[in-house]
Amino acid sequence: MSESQQHAEPRTPAKRGGGDPATRGRTTIADGVVEKIAGLAARDVLGVHAMGSGLARTLGAVRDRVPGGGRSATATRGVKAEVGEVQTALDLEIVVDYGVAIADVARSVRENVISAVERMTGLEVVEVNIAVSDVKLPDEADEEEESEPRLQ
Repeated sequence: MSESQQHAEPRTPAKRGGGDPATRGRTTIADGVVEKIAGLAARDVLGVHAMGSGLARTLGAVRDRVPGGGRSATATRGVKAEVGEVQTALDLEIVVDYGVAIADVARSVRENVISAVERMTGLEVVEVNIAVSDVKLPDEADEEEESEPRLQ
């Protein structure tokens, strides 16, 4: 067959809907989405009293009381995520309850966060760094409780 004959033959039309649907576009996941998932997963661990530093929790309590302040900031408090195309890395700041084994709580938080993020996003979690910023003593009042309005 000559080159001119090859080009003269009708081409078979491309099939619609062919191929793997996963190859037909990109999915991007925002840092905030991963932060919410990780924050909720960390809070589910027994021994985690709160997320974030004392200042972040106090500011969050004030923000929660402002109309329109939104509760979504509460879910991401104490969590910072860096999200790439296929991997993510997380930094968490937690407050633990007095009397718990901090190493065990950190291990459980790490396992729960990795499991939840990888299952829900499909991203590979390359690291989860945990900073324990405080210990909640049994007789301490929470900052949220102390900042309740005096007037109703």
